[in-house]
Amino acid sequence: MGYHMESPLYYASLLGLDSIVRILLDDTALTALPPTGDEHYGGALQAAWLGGHEKVTQLLIDKNADVNAQGGEYGNALQAASAGGHEKMVQLLIENNADVNAQGGHYGSALQAASAGGHEKVAQLLLDKNADVNAQGGEYGNALQAASARGHEKMVQLLIDKNADVNAQGGPYGTPSSLQAASAGGHEKIVQLLIDNNASDNWPRRDY
Repeated sequence: MGYHMESPLYYASLLGLDSIVRILLDDTALTALPPTGDEHYGGALQAAWLGGHEKVTQLLIDKNADVNAQGGEYGNALQAASAGGHEKMVQLLIENNADVNAQGGHYGSALQAASAGGHEKVAQLLLDKNADVNAQGGEYGNALQAASARGHEKMVQLLIDKNADVNAQGGPYGTPSSLQAASAGGHEKIVQLLIDNNASDNWPRRDY
């Protein structure tokens, strides 16, 4: 991770130092502060969300920070909070109009981030706000393949219950399906669950 000479606001947000953030923001428009950002965490707001620092997040939002700003490994703040399993933070972001279907970042979407981490409550929050269960993109291709690859059986069931396409293609190294992802990971119960829900194992062989 390559840190640069970022502003005091960035570091205070990253560390959850709400009293320092409050001082830095006092009588200052957020847009007037020095630019913040890091290749891993993104801007100050995303850094606060990734760490689950709710007070800092609220302070930044009160200064009109853009909840949908893009940048960093996780693409946006909602994806960062979802990846970390920070349920309260996800709820706060949604209440402040975060786009549940925003694309970008390591996981492609907030739902895929939550699915990869096995964060069922976060995934349910996103789905309740109409997150696209079959959205494509990111490391695993889609949310079901992320949950299958990581071995999160309850998450797989939740996504199937929400009409995830068990035969959707995509993912790393050209892996065609959630069934292959689960098989490669040795997750027997998930393999059976997918087959029970009509996942096809009739995929063409690949020569490597």
